[in-house]
Amino acid sequence: MKTIQTRFGELEYDAEKTINFVSGPLGFESLREFVVVPQQKEGPLFWIQSTEDAQVAFILTDPANFFLDYRVVPDAGERAKLGIGLDEECFTLVVVTVPPDRKVTLNLMAPILFAPKTQRAMQVVLENSPYCTRHPLPGA
Repeated sequence: MKTIQTRFGELEYDAEKTINFVSGPLGFESLREFVVVPQQKEGPLFWIQSTEDAQVAFILTDPANFFLDYRVVPDAGERAKLGIGLDEECFTLVVVTVPPDRKVTLNLMAPILFAPKTQRAMQVVLENSPYCTRHPLPGA
């Protein structure tokens, strides 16, 4: 087990269970290793924390919790980078923004693909997407 100091306090994690980004999230390309922060409350949102920079953490969610028809299928190149085959699981996650006015938005234009088998992740930008980086929740 390893321990890091974060904005959440001291966080102990298993180095074998880190999420390894092929290249860091957009704007944070040099950060590759993240851990899931244990949830304090039930719900669809969770945090990932950089193990390389204590100040960097993101709120993520499965977009299908809010947009039932949202699907991202990794192409062959993305599957190769994630180290998975056609039949292997790949989850789509998105970054959540909670601004001061509490009008939550999701970055549906640049989802994160996560392969649990390899613990690899990558953020992709969807070309010609009808979605945006601060897509409001349905009914907002």
